[in-house]
Parts: sequence; structure tokens; C-alpha cells
Amino acid sequence: MIKRLALTALVGAGLVGCAAEPVQLQQNRSYILEWIGERPLMDYSHLTVTLGDDGRAYGNGGCNHWFAPYTLDGDKLTFGKIGKTRKLCAPALMEQEQRFLQALEHVERWDISPIEQMRFWPAEGKPLRWWLEEG
Repeated sequence: MIKRLALTALVGAGLVGCAAEPVQLQQNRSYILEWIGERPLMDYSHLTVTLGDDGRAYGNGGCNHWFAPYTLDGDKLTFGKIGKTRKLCAPALMEQEQRFLQALEHVERWDISPIEQMRFWPAEGKPLRWWLEEG
């Protein structure tokens, strides 16, 4: 009986060790945007976010650099007033950047999709979808 209990405990401990670590939102790492709500990004545009451990978020909006304070508490994520540089780009790129920055202002929470993609969710509608930048 004792051997059976010991074997059960060892097998149970081994299975716990096999469980993969859940994907978490990482600070001080850049994420690359793939979708804004229901629309994919324009070809060759590069929109990013980095959440600094000092409460400041920043990245590239496709044309301009942007920055904002943010609050992260569990799965709750919100951004404060967003600032940006003032370069001009092609009208379509500027429109996409505006949609992106407006979407960031409405983010309320984050989660991980079944394919391990980071999602920032607004109160209503589809999420911003991100991949962790390699390197």
C-alpha cells in the first residue's frame, strides 16, 4: 500500500512538471500588431507596443512614435492620454495610425488567444491582436 501511494505521488509530481508555463503579458518586450479590430494591417506597416515596467507604454504607430501612461492590474489594462510625434505620411497610413491610437484609448483588458496571440480588448468590439517581437 505504501509503495502504491509513493508511486502515485511520484507520477503526480512528474505530471505537474510537464505542464507548460502559461503565456503572460511581458513588460519591457515589444509586441508587433497584426490586426486592429476587424481589419488586418496594411502591408509593410510596422505598429508596436512596449509596456515599460515604469508604467509608460510606447511604440510605433506606423508613421509616428507614440507614448502613454498605462495601468496593468491582473487582466485589466488601460492606457492614459496618448501623445505622439507629428510626422506626416501617406493618407492611408495616417488613417490606420489614427484607428490604432483610438483603439488603444478604449482598451480595458488583455488575454491570450488559443494560438498564444496577445489580445487587447475594448469594452465593445474586436481586439487588437499582437505577436511578441522576436529577438
